[in-house]
Amino acid sequence: MNKRMNMPKVEPEAYKAMAAFDKYLDSTPLTRVHRDLIKIRTSQINGCAYCIDKHSLEARTAGETEQRIYALSVWRDTPFFTEEERSILALTEEVTLIGNHVSDQTYDQAVGLLGEKYVAQSIMAIISMNAWNRIGITTGMQPPIHQPALN
Repeated sequence: MNKRMNMPKVEPEAYKAMAAFDKYLDSTPLTRVHRDLIKIRTSQINGCAYCIDKHSLEARTAGETEQRIYALSVWRDTPFFTEEERSILALTEEVTLIGNHVSDQTYDQAVGLLGEKYVAQSIMAIISMNAWNRIGITTGMQPPIHQPALN
């Protein structure tokens, strides 16, 4: 895919509004781990190569393990994620694949584990990441090639 446009350059005010929404989300009690899981899993589902690369690197820098990042697309089949993280991941998948709706079971479990306000903030983070993925995919954003460190 060819890079198409530079959204911040073409539509700077809209881009600033999206960034401001993310800045708000950074100020909520959502944990860094939950935000990272939301960003990576949403990007995997949507197939946004740029965002998968960017947010996987950010998560690793913040202390996330390679093992959990590699297993994120099969999280149900691993023992690597907590009950709260599993709830966030199930919610992330159902909100991202909204055509199938968010089940009462997924919603009720998330609220029961995390509380209504935290779930509301999680939903907003999922929505934001879906919007960023759509910008990245539509404009043809490509991840940079990372050079291995030389010893």
